[in-house]
Amino acid sequence: MRATAGGPSIGALLLAALLLVSALVPTAGWAQAAAEKIGYADFKRLIDNAPQMVESQGRLQKEFSARDKALSADEARLASQRQRYDRDGSIMSKADAENLKREIDSLERSIKRGRDDLHNDFNTRALAERDKIWQEINNAVVEYAHANGYDLIVTSPVVYASPRIDITDAVLERLRRAKPAAPKP
Repeated sequence: MRATAGGPSIGALLLAALLLVSALVPTAGWAQAAAEKIGYADFKRLIDNAPQMVESQGRLQKEFSARDKALSADEARLASQRQRYDRDGSIMSKADAENLKREIDSLERSIKRGRDDLHNDFNTRALAERDKIWQEINNAVVEYAHANGYDLIVTSPVVYASPRIDITDAVLERLRRAKPAAPKP
């Protein structure tokens, strides 16, 4: 059984294919043996529960609370002016009613701008804090993996991870120990 035009025979092709397959089989087994210790880390849970993140959220709330209180006071003043306009607008002079309506409209726009600015500033700062803390969390996962001889750490989302390989709680504990003491006022 020879191939035409002086090409390799079918037997030679089969022999080459068999040699190739036999060479690959031990390699596949070796690759499976190399990844002996696998872990899983739920990054959403780590980010939500890391003490660094909880502390950061508290700092941000405190940082932006003065602006929020000022806007709340403006909103109360707006409600009072609306109530006055609804109650007294019909008995006020036309000029006074129009002036009060302009004040109400101006205050509404000011409050809306203030809320939008506060929301944008808060989100920008929160994302910056989250990025910084995410790096700390990532470093803690890598350090834990190295210290405990893990070959591979898989992060969320995954279809399924056995609780046996979930290292999330251990990494959270590492983050709690690594959390610096809160600065004294």
